[in-house]
Amino acid sequence: MLAELRKLLPDAPVIYAADLAGLPYGAKSEAQIAARVAGLLGRMSERYHPRLACIACNTASTIALGMVREVLEIPIVGTVPAIKPASAISKTGVIGLLGTEATIRQAYVDNLEAEFASGKRLLRHAAPGLVEAAEAKLRGEPVDMVVIQAAADALRTMPDGERIDTVVLACTHFPLLEPELRQAFGPGVQFVDGAAGIARRIAFLTQGQNFDASTHSLAVTTGSLDQFHTLAPVFAQYGIEQLEHL
Repeated sequence: MLAELRKLLPDAPVIYAADLAGLPYGAKSEAQIAARVAGLLGRMSERYHPRLACIACNTASTIALGMVREVLEIPIVGTVPAIKPASAISKTGVIGLLGTEATIRQAYVDNLEAEFASGKRLLRHAAPGLVEAAEAKLRGEPVDMVVIQAAADALRTMPDGERIDTVVLACTHFPLLEPELRQAFGPGVQFVDGAAGIARRIAFLTQGQNFDASTHSLAVTTGSLDQFHTLAPVFAQYGIEQLEHL
């Protein structure tokens, strides 16, 4: 998502927060996630005074977006499963969705399906192992293709799963694994995520505002700073050189 944002707003100062101490979100209860997201964004708002906040997580957005918008007096952009665009491009009408346990069970996703995929078949699968695989890939470690193939097979073996031609990547970690997922699913499958749309929304909400290219971007984490520094080369690609503990 940061890559898509940089295409539209290359000079915008960004504060990237990685709640490593709170992972994995998908295995937590709704109450735990809501409290953690609200608390984290509250602390960041007080410390950094951002003009806009983006919840770059499907699980957190489907659970806590409404609550956070009521509390913070800045625009809040959420990230929700890209069911609408997936439905528009699917030719077979059978769509797969890979997400966390918490995301796939949300009424928010039920509502998206009812509104945008009526008459289509949406097959959901919780694939928490893909989060760990994506984190490993970011650190330059080998990707476990057994985990990738298991996620693909889980969707394929569902009723009508062999007809899936579009897969929604309903976790912001999963697009990092798109090459591996393409290999696992085989030819003829399209992958959809919301990154480009979210970037356009942020650009729209900040249009006409001035950005000072000399203002440094930074990345902060709630977890181990030493572990976070293993991701420094990745952040550097997007103009983020400063890493701090939150």
